[in-house]
Amino acid sequence: MKPGVPVVRARVADGSIAAGVAAALLVTGASGQRSATDLDVLGYALLAAGGLALAARRRAPVAVLAVTGLCAVGYQAAGFDVPAVAYLFAVYAAVRAGHRTVTVTASVAVLALLPLAALASGMHDTGEAFARARGALEIAWLVAAGAAGEALRQAERRADEAERTREETARRRADEERLRIARELHDSLTHQISVVKVQAEVAVHVARRRGEEVPQALLAIQGAVREAARELRATLEALRDDDTAPPRGLDDVPELVERARAIGLDATLTIEGERHDVPDAVHRTVYRIVQESLTNTARHADAATASVRIDCRPDTLVVSVDDDGRATPDTVPAPGLGLLGMRERVTALGGRLCAKPRREGGFTVRAELPVDRTA
Repeated sequence: MKPGVPVVRARVADGSIAAGVAAALLVTGASGQRSATDLDVLGYALLAAGGLALAARRRAPVAVLAVTGLCAVGYQAAGFDVPAVAYLFAVYAAVRAGHRTVTVTASVAVLALLPLAALASGMHDTGEAFARARGALEIAWLVAAGAAGEALRQAERRADEAERTREETARRRADEERLRIARELHDSLTHQISVVKVQAEVAVHVARRRGEEVPQALLAIQGAVREAARELRATLEALRDDDTAPPRGLDDVPELVERARAIGLDATLTIEGERHDVPDAVHRTVYRIVQESLTNTARHADAATASVRIDCRPDTLVVSVDDDGRATPDTVPAPGLGLLGMRERVTALGGRLCAKPRREGGFTVRAELPVDRTA
């Protein structure tokens, strides 16, 4: 996976800082007054390496801390009286990453080794060696670098904690809103649907006891009310406990087609292609598109036939519902809530929806839903 833009910018910034520190160390080393030795090449190499190592300070702060510290000791031993600027950057990065104990231990070791490095460079006066070591790495500089890193680490931690708190608050409010909606739906719809269901079942029962033929419209009402009650229960369960209700999907589409036939619509179903694992969100969207399309056809289109076609492609699932209703190419479809809901579902999945009158008459709904196999 390619790194994001913020990561690339951070790496570019780190590289620029590393190059700048390396250049500053080399210039300082070249301008110092000292006797030429055979260790000059090694000293310049250590100066450059100590600065350039900072390019990896975000990814490997402890390793960079060790490298810059050893380079500082090394070029001091080679006779380069240059401040350990790269090591201070490494201390800041390591403390910011949370490696405080390692940083303190490494800094004590570097402070102890710098006088020995000064003595190894040819100095014979111990006091002068300690003075040179103190000039290369002041304890005050170390404390300042560590304090800056710790301050930023604490600020980032507080920002992360605030973000988590906001997310938890948003989730809690969403849960409370779902429960409120569930209560409203239960109070406003459950009773009315139950009454209609009981009345329909009683009417069917009475007709059968009398030996009369039960009207198909009454049977369709009975089936529709049962389905509405089942879906309302599933919706309430989903609102009370998100994603626990089993989704209605491709396997339930034939039931929708059968119900459409029961109310007098000559509906057909065609499924093409090889079925693959389909995410639950796609399952639900397919079911809702077919359900809404057949419902609109039965209610508004004045159609005699309807065809449902599902094409299972390797990376896309295409759903189309066509009818032979009274819509014409000049008809402008009314933007009802059903069509709006379908479009929102498809758009949320990154798909495309086309709902318009057909050239030969009737109406067509076609949705292309991408199927992410890696999800």
